[in-house]
Amino acid sequence: MAGATAAPAADQHPRQADFGADFAAAGLDGTLGPGERPALLLVDPAAAYTEEESPLYAGVQDAVTGMHRLLAAARRHKIPVFLTRVLHEHPGDGGLFARKVPATRVWAKGSPWAEFIPGLEPGTGETVITKQYPSAFFGTPLASLLSAARVDTVLIAGLTTSGCIRATALDALQHGFIPIVAADAVGDRHPEIHASNLVDIKAKIADVETTAGIERYLAARSLLQPPGRPPVPALHDSAPHPKHRTEQDKA
Repeated sequence: MAGATAAPAADQHPRQADFGADFAAAGLDGTLGPGERPALLLVDPAAAYTEEESPLYAGVQDAVTGMHRLLAAARRHKIPVFLTRVLHEHPGDGGLFARKVPATRVWAKGSPWAEFIPGLEPGTGETVITKQYPSAFFGTPLASLLSAARVDTVLIAGLTTSGCIRATALDALQHGFIPIVAADAVGDRHPEIHASNLVDIKAKIADVETTAGIERYLAARSLLQPPGRPPVPALHDSAPHPKHRTEQDKA
């Protein structure tokens, strides 16, 4: 066809073959390292991603297994635990995000898909953050609560990698918290999207570690606690709900 431009051959773009190597060569390979006062943040561990009838079903059982491991480790080592949920109760909730992603209707009040995945429900003293946008920080008191607990490192797990995990990790960084994403405790609808986002997150936003690596970090940190220093306290000693309280209850 006259005037058409031929598509470039694949071998003309060697950088596309290995994003990680390209980022490293460009100097996009720094690390932050964990701090001394971590908290676990489970982002949207909702049934919408695990129930096949849900429009947001993502087949992320491996990530769910990783979340279970990290939640158990966080409780064992007595670090603060935060969980997010999405809830739409009123007309206009979700704003432009709800218009862009009609599947967010699964977050309507009373929807079974908005419930926590079994085994990942919040426990006593653990804080639930209700959000309406991808980032756990946007429009929520999360940053203030983390600061009040003297947290310096946010261990991030949940769903999904390309959306709420990426947005939350970026906002954690921008709020001055060290973000560490658990590679095998986050997931997405497609493995390729999950993998490419982890590469990009690691290059520009957060440290990316395995669940096993985070477990070792928490265990080593517990062993290194100075004598007489109390463990990181739970944020709340009591709650009106038998299991947890939300940030609205604290107002």
